[in-house]
Amino acid sequence: MSEARGEIAERLRAAREQAGLSQGQVAAKLGMQRPTISEIEAGRRKVTAEEAGTFAALYDVSVAWLINGHEEDVDPSIELAARELAKLKREDLDTLLHLLRTLRK
Repeated sequence: MSEARGEIAERLRAAREQAGLSQGQVAAKLGMQRPTISEIEAGRRKVTAEEAGTFAALYDVSVAWLINGHEEDVDPSIELAARELAKLKREDLDTLLHLLRTLRK
């Protein structure tokens, strides 16, 4: 196992635990088998870029942190806000933007 893979595996495990999820819960949410999650967290299985993005979204962390161990220059609260805004229906987003414009005045 490479050192980088081991570090990514450790961050994935830590992020899962911080999110309060078991390996079984993660597997069910991602359509994987629990042993696959175990293999990933043990560093015995590589994580694809697509999987890293999926894990990051599930654990509410950045891909940069999972891969490199540090955040990019993006404020985490801005990253969280962007993720939450992306989940809104278009009409709700328009309402929120109107409210923000009103608050700025």
